[in-house]
Amino acid sequence: MKILDFNERLKNSILIADGAMGSYLHDFAGAHRCFDEMNSIEPEAVFRVHQAYIEAGAHIIETNTFGANRFKLEPLGLADEVQRLNSRGVKIAREARESASREVLIAGSMGPLGIGVQARHPEPEEIQAIFHEQALALEERGVDLFILETFTYIEELLLAIDAIRSFSGIPIIAQLTYSEEGTAFGDLRPADAAAQLKNKNVQVIGANCTLGPQALLPILGLLASVDDVRVSGMPNAGIPKREGDRIVYPKSSPEYFALFAREAAALGVRILGGCCGTTPAHIRAMADAVKSLHPVKQEAGSHPVAAVAKPAAVIEREPESKFWKKLLMKEFTVCVEIDPPKGLSLDRIFEQVDRIMASGKVDAIDINSGAMARVGMDALMTAGALEARGIETVPHLTTRDYNIIGLQAMLLGAWTVGGVRNVLAITGDPPSVGDYPEASGVYEVDSVGLVKILHRLNQGTDWAGKTLGGATNFAIGVAVNPVADDLDAEIERFHAKIEAGAHYAMTQPIFDPEHWYAFVKKLGGKPTIPVLIGIWPLNSYKQALRLNNEVPGIVIPEPVLKSMEAAGAAARERGFEVAREMLSWSRTELAGAYLIPPFKRYEEILDIL
Repeated sequence: MKILDFNERLKNSILIADGAMGSYLHDFAGAHRCFDEMNSIEPEAVFRVHQAYIEAGAHIIETNTFGANRFKLEPLGLADEVQRLNSRGVKIAREARESASREVLIAGSMGPLGIGVQARHPEPEEIQAIFHEQALALEERGVDLFILETFTYIEELLLAIDAIRSFSGIPIIAQLTYSEEGTAFGDLRPADAAAQLKNKNVQVIGANCTLGPQALLPILGLLASVDDVRVSGMPNAGIPKREGDRIVYPKSSPEYFALFAREAAALGVRILGGCCGTTPAHIRAMADAVKSLHPVKQEAGSHPVAAVAKPAAVIEREPESKFWKKLLMKEFTVCVEIDPPKGLSLDRIFEQVDRIMASGKVDAIDINSGAMARVGMDALMTAGALEARGIETVPHLTTRDYNIIGLQAMLLGAWTVGGVRNVLAITGDPPSVGDYPEASGVYEVDSVGLVKILHRLNQGTDWAGKTLGGATNFAIGVAVNPVADDLDAEIERFHAKIEAGAHYAMTQPIFDPEHWYAFVKKLGGKPTIPVLIGIWPLNSYKQALRLNNEVPGIVIPEPVLKSMEAAGAAARERGFEVAREMLSWSRTELAGAYLIPPFKRYEEILDIL
């Protein structure tokens, strides 16, 4: 379809798009691992959904291809199905249109990649190539226009538009999703989003998903107040809830959606449809409500909606912890690693830590978090208890146990209530290695993503860009393994962590200075952030043998193993001697060290110090 013809239609009529595809397909045909795959395995179900929306009065139906891009299909083993699934999606929609008694437009549906804050974040060129592949498949099969929907990041939406415009001249509807506060990710206001999008040769700018009808109206008003912008709105049925393994949307009445349609039309909205939880009944009600209405173009600023204030930028500052300040002053810094208790009592931890700190040779206590995926007291909670006793801590935080919301909630509490000022961001051992192999790890983000979250909190916003009324000031630590099997990948991730905002790093335990020198050579020079070496005093030859062969990320050199074996009954003394040698060496080469007490006998660390 030509852009000129599409624009002409929008001058004189309000077009009705269809409603939910995924949630309606779930009700229609049950759960599937991938709804886009239904284009191939259950095409009849997809056809019947299209048909139901056409019969309800939809002028535009969207292909069942929202997630049919290579990035989303690859984890499902369907990366090579991009062309086929998109082609089938268009074919089914065309068959539904051919059975209709009136003209219907087919919109090629394209959703975001869902990259979030993952370390596996494609470069812009790769993102554009992924969208180009899908868009080309859709247009080759005969879509009339494209609808880019449910995008969280405007940067990703702009790349998708560029990918389409690199070869296509058909219309584009570009939609972001907004929060109840009226902003998109990064505190982006609707008018600012429209200003960026209106110059990208898109024909309609809109909002969909996340919000219900009434919450979406103010956002649509702000979009419509921008000159020369045609607006679309496609709300959810309302706020979802979880029932068993399903996400269920409220039973918003068709009459409620009819009211929304009339109010949206009065704001000047040109395309109306529905998102998650909506059904043909909602679409029919909206179609009937606007049947006799004509588009209204309001003057800029005439809508009774409040503008969203843009927060003042937070000036980034150096972390305030004593631990960080000592690293910054290039004073050798020593930590001792502890495991939180497995039970309810902290008394023994207090007793042992007090003895360690009384030596005057330790600067901070770093606290493991669910090592080997075993249950223990939360590291941030344990840190708060020690901080209350005047002991500086470096708690580990793993992304295994919390999603992005939970991670931020824990960090805000640790900062404000617990007094925690340092955090080591780690991905965490998988549940399969621990006492609960049937449990599921969250891993919504990895350690790189967690560093990005911490960095944003330090700037005074949460991950979604919402202001906090202040800023944390964590010293952000990361792990690095100088003896990783795939050192190239380890170095790539190390650079990613530094770029994301890491202040310092802590290595896996190493037992030979040559391992560090080899790492630095491979890195291309000394790290740009302070590094603390891990030191593990070995207690016996058998322990050394087991660590070397069974524990991922630990490499004990053959000479050390042989010296431990040769020491016989004096193996412990030899193991501790190696630890002292590594500590002495590290004082001349690294920013600090953290010591791992053997078998949780924390007092034995004093033998090393």
